[in-house]
Amino acid sequence: MSGKSAGDLRVRTTAAVADTRLRASLVNATDTFAERKDGATGQLADWDGLRAAGRAVRADVLAHLPDILGRFADNVLAAGGNVCWASSADDATRYIADVIARRGATEVVKSKSMTTEEIGLNHVLEAGGTRVTETDLGEWIIQLARETPSHIIVPAIHRDRHQIAEVLSQVADGDLAAVPEGLAAFAREKLRERFLAAGVGISGCNFGVADTGSVVLVTNEGNGRLVTSVPPVHIAVMGMERVVRSWDQLDLMISLLPRAATGQAITTYTSVITGPRKADETDGPEELHVVILDNGRSATLDSEFGEMLACIRCGACLNACPVYRVVGGHAYGSVFSGPMGAVYTPLLLPSQQADELPQASSLCGACWEACPVQIPLQDLLLAHRRRTSADDTSVAERLAWRAWATAWSKPRRYRTSLRAGRFGASLGFDHRGPAARWARTREAPALSKRTFRDRWEAGEV
Repeated sequence: MSGKSAGDLRVRTTAAVADTRLRASLVNATDTFAERKDGATGQLADWDGLRAAGRAVRADVLAHLPDILGRFADNVLAAGGNVCWASSADDATRYIADVIARRGATEVVKSKSMTTEEIGLNHVLEAGGTRVTETDLGEWIIQLARETPSHIIVPAIHRDRHQIAEVLSQVADGDLAAVPEGLAAFAREKLRERFLAAGVGISGCNFGVADTGSVVLVTNEGNGRLVTSVPPVHIAVMGMERVVRSWDQLDLMISLLPRAATGQAITTYTSVITGPRKADETDGPEELHVVILDNGRSATLDSEFGEMLACIRCGACLNACPVYRVVGGHAYGSVFSGPMGAVYTPLLLPSQQADELPQASSLCGACWEACPVQIPLQDLLLAHRRRTSADDTSVAERLAWRAWATAWSKPRRYRTSLRAGRFGASLGFDHRGPAARWARTREAPALSKRTFRDRWEAGEV
């Protein structure tokens, strides 16, 4: 990393590490998820077998994505819905804004959706005069706090109950007590008014089922069902990779997702939406619109990073990552955080800042171990590093690594370099001179005074 971009990441991570309250909230939440996940997966006879099956399903879908998407869209239309093929974020937000304007709606309610975060939908709608209310409790908290999600599953994971009470008190008649049950009851009362006033409801889409054109939402709060059934218009925003062929494939995904995400065998609400309300039905919207978003996914599918599109957005890699567990999501400076975000963001939201994110990893492989569809995240992070190294690495650093590779390519040079390294370390050269900046953020292992070879030749081992 070099220049301003590297400094920005270091500033953010340094501030996060120094925030003891943040770190306590992160550890408490991620430890809880890890314990629940161990309990949920431990009850299964072959969790790794399910993971392998999940990877096979996602690979099958990605290998035949155009055909599966086409069948999904055809069936959405056959069920009475509308389909928008959005090649970019601008296409998606323009279509959604046009639907809202045509309906004359001024109030919109939303359920949790990282895809709408990706395209900056709230900012676009609010700039056009539409009042947008996030109705997932965590999303509403960060909306009131004017923040972005810190976790793809638990947006307000970085805040404790006292901080949440302070935020919600902004829209209360007085200060609220930091009691979770009371805060949830207050949110329920306030948000119910918004559901009844909204002309349009907007949701994400966990999975689309191609065989029937159904939109599937997996949530732990009832707001998702209110968003999709109370307003007269429902707009579902779906990343183009979030489809399965059949109900059999969905069954497997539904078995994997909650266990990996929150340690639940099944989430509280699994909602299936197939078309708008029929003439003989009393519930549901008059109109259903499904926005199928590309926004860089086609290019990713055809690249060495294509397997990243297998991600089912469970957040397990964030919970397992030793870097995320210390610095949280905001340190990444992007919509998506953790290992999946470090791979995903440079692909879908490319920038100089995004290119530095793959460096925020220990490459320990904990993310792959946690991933329910076995995405080799550490390999993809390394691929990003190779992609950007030519531009981001200084000439001096490249020459230094080349010299190191040459020195260690022959046994004699290797032994000579070790002796030189021990001598340099004894003088403190590892924290001065050209390597000082590198050493400030890394802890190299101490070199033993006697090598294993020395001890072997002396008959000590």
